[in-house]
Amino acid sequence: MNGAQALIESLKREKVTQIFGYAGATICPAVDALKDAPEIGYTLVRTEQNAGHMASGYARVSGRAGVCMVTSGPGATNLITGIATAYMDSIPMVAITGQVPSNLLGRDIFQEVDITGAVAPFSKHSYLVKDPNQIPRIVREAFHIASTGRPGPVLIDIPIDVQQQSLASFDWPETVNIRGYKPSIKGNDLQIKRVVEAISKAKQPIICAGGGVWLAGAKAELLELAEGAGIPVVKTMMGISLMPTDHPLNMGMIGAHGNFCANKALAKSDLLIMVGTRAADRAIIQPDEIQRRMATIHIDVDPAEIGKNMQAAVPLVGDVKVILRQILDLGVTAPDCSEWRSQLADYRKAELGRQFPCRPGSVFPGTVMRKLGARLDDDAVVCADVGQNQIFTCKYLPQKHGRLLTSGGLGTMGYALPAGVGVKIAQPEKQTVVVCGDGSFQMAMNELAAVKQAGMDLKILLFRNNTLGLVHQIQSIPPYHGPFGVDLDGSPDFEAIAAAYGIPSIVVREEEELDSSMGRFLEEKGPCLMICQVHPDVATTD
Repeated sequence: MNGAQALIESLKREKVTQIFGYAGATICPAVDALKDAPEIGYTLVRTEQNAGHMASGYARVSGRAGVCMVTSGPGATNLITGIATAYMDSIPMVAITGQVPSNLLGRDIFQEVDITGAVAPFSKHSYLVKDPNQIPRIVREAFHIASTGRPGPVLIDIPIDVQQQSLASFDWPETVNIRGYKPSIKGNDLQIKRVVEAISKAKQPIICAGGGVWLAGAKAELLELAEGAGIPVVKTMMGISLMPTDHPLNMGMIGAHGNFCANKALAKSDLLIMVGTRAADRAIIQPDEIQRRMATIHIDVDPAEIGKNMQAAVPLVGDVKVILRQILDLGVTAPDCSEWRSQLADYRKAELGRQFPCRPGSVFPGTVMRKLGARLDDDAVVCADVGQNQIFTCKYLPQKHGRLLTSGGLGTMGYALPAGVGVKIAQPEKQTVVVCGDGSFQMAMNELAAVKQAGMDLKILLFRNNTLGLVHQIQSIPPYHGPFGVDLDGSPDFEAIAAAYGIPSIVVREEEELDSSMGRFLEEKGPCLMICQVHPDVATTD
C-alpha cells in the first residue's frame, strides 16, 4: 500500500462518501487510488474555490465534515477562499492538496506554493505530510479537529513522492489524543445557576441565537428553553432558520440589515442571552452600548469569542447543546414578561404585514421571497448568495422547518450555487433553491456543468438588476458621489447560458407573472433557472 492508497483507505475509515475536487499532476496518485473506492463519490468542480463551497454545503446539511481535494500551486491557492469561507462560518471541512516532491520544497519549482503557511490564519490546523506511515494518524486527527469544539477547516498537504512511497504497515488509530486540544463540553455549574437566576429576574429578556446552535444540533433545546420560559428570540444571519417565521416568539434577524422588530427588541431588552453566536459588527452594531445597558449571558464553545467584542456578565464555555440541557435540567422559572412579548408581537405583526413597492417592468425581491417561501416544501433548503439578494432573502423569505445557508462571516460572492450542489449531493431528495444576483451568479455559473453532469433537480432564482446592487446602494449616499464601477454591462444572455447547459429558464418582468412563473419554476423536473428583473435603484431599505 502506498501513501495515496493509505489516504483513500483512511477516508473510507472516516466514512467519507463524497469528495469535491479538481485533479492535477501532484494529486494524481490520490485520484488514481480513488478509482478503486467506488463507495466514495467524486464531483469534478470547474473552479477549485467551488470545491470548498460544495464541501461546505454538504457539511452543513449532512452534519459530517465536507472533503475537497485539489492539486498544488494555483489549485491550492484557488481553494483558499473556500477554506476561509468555511473558517469564518465554523464549517467542518478537510481540505487535501497535492504538493511538489519533498526534496524540491522551497526551490520555487513549477506549481509550488506554501499552502500550509498561506492558510494558517484561517484554518483550525494544517499538516505537511513527510512520512506516508503517518497518513492514517493525520487523517484521523484532521477529522477530529475539524468536527469537534468550534468546527472548522483542516488542511492536509501531501507531496507527490509521499503519495507514491510504500507504507511499512497501515495502522489506523481507533482513538485520538492530541496534546493541548481538549475542547470544553460541559458548562460550569455555578455559571449555570447564575443564568437561571438572571432569567427568573428579567423583565424584558431576549435570546439571540446564531449558527452555533445549528452546529451543535441544539435546535430542539433552544426551542424548549424559549417556549418554556416564554422568551422572545432574535437571530443572527447564520441562525435565521432556527425558528419558523410564524412562531409567536420569533422576532426576526438583528443587525445592520436586520428586521425592525428584532433590532427594537435588542435595543429595549434588559437581559441578552447569546447562544452560539459571535458579537460581530454586522449583527451587533454597538456592543459597548449594549454592554453598558443590559446584563449579557454568552454561551459559546469557543472561549476566544467570549469577551472578544463584548464582555459578558455570565460567560459560559462549552457545547451549546450540553449547556442548554444543563439549564433546562436545573429548571428555569419563567419570567413575568407578557407585556414585553405583547409589545414585540405588535411590532412583528406590522412588519410581516407590510406592503412592498412595485415598479412596472420589474419585480420587488421581497415580494418574490414571500411567494417563493409560500410554495416551498416544509423542509426545503435555500442557499442565498451575497449582496442585496442575501439581505432580501434573510429578511423576507418565510421560514418553515428547513435551512437557509449563506456565507455570513466572510461574505463570499459566488457561494450559493456550489453550496447548493453540495446540499443536493448530501440530500438529493431535499428540495433545494439557490438565490443569487447577476453579479454573484457570474462568479460561479461555470458550476452549471456540475449540475448538468449530475442531473440535479436544483432550482436557481436569479435577480437581474444589471449592477452590483449592494455596492450601488452604498455608493448612492454620502460621502460617495454616485455609483461607479458597478454596472454589469456586458453580462451574457443568461437564458442562452442556461440553454447551453441544457437547462430551461423562465424570465419574469412583471409581478403579475410571478404566481404562474413560480409554479412552473418549482414544478420543473430537473434544474431550472428563473430570472427576475429588478430595478437597479431598488435598495434593501425599500
